[in-house]
Amino acid sequence: MFVEVLRKKGIVVGIKLDKGVKPLRGTQGETYTQGLDDLDKRCANYYQHGARFSKWRAVLKIDASKGCPSNVSIEENTRGLARYAAICQDNGLVPIIEPEVLMDGNHSLEVSVAVTQRVLAATYKALQDANILLEGTLLKPNMVLNGLSNEKASPLEVAAATLTALTRTVPPAVPGITFLSGGQSEEEASVNLNAMNTLTTFKKPWNVSFSYGRALQSSCLKAWQGKKENVAAAQEVLLRRARANGESARGKYAGGVGGSEATQSNFVSNYVY
Repeated sequence: MFVEVLRKKGIVVGIKLDKGVKPLRGTQGETYTQGLDDLDKRCANYYQHGARFSKWRAVLKIDASKGCPSNVSIEENTRGLARYAAICQDNGLVPIIEPEVLMDGNHSLEVSVAVTQRVLAATYKALQDANILLEGTLLKPNMVLNGLSNEKASPLEVAAATLTALTRTVPPAVPGITFLSGGQSEEEASVNLNAMNTLTTFKKPWNVSFSYGRALQSSCLKAWQGKKENVAAAQEVLLRRARANGESARGKYAGGVGGSEATQSNFVSNYVY
């Protein structure tokens, strides 16, 4: 079993548990996350097969012209995250809680701060109501970015905006914040994380690290192309990106790893998987 191969190498295994998003009736294109109905049975089964943590993605978007995110979207998605977290903890899995505010749009950095705060505050209210042990969770939030079609903020601006939202909403009992990359290029995700870990004007009671998908895998997949003869080269690309992000998580990344390939955008509008 692949799980056993990983465990023998000292790697803790996790599993994505949500079943994707569906349209939320009565809203302007907002969504909810499905997968709660049989989640208890799936959690027990995955634990038995070696999983020890999990993740569940809720998706929210910013669009003032359509009233997004709406109250119903925030309530539906944060309560879903809380119910998922409770079921996971009841079955021995550490839940990674992922309320993602998309970077689609033309909103300002200030608007992104306000919306992210609103979503995170509702998330932790829902977790408290569901009697979640916060010490047994991880948060996987978006970085606070202005809309993709707006002028790009500097790493220092992103770091300050993100830490402002987090320090106002995330309890110190939460042990770690593991950021999603949300369509940023590999280099942007690394540089912005590094800026957060070098910024000394904010108290950070949690470990600030990464849980990237696209921003960790993109260059590797392009180097590999599914070809056996490219495996060694692709592994080296992945190792370089992993080291860069490891340095960013300690505030020691000097930048520039991966060259021009790492600066290419990974943005996909209304990203789903």
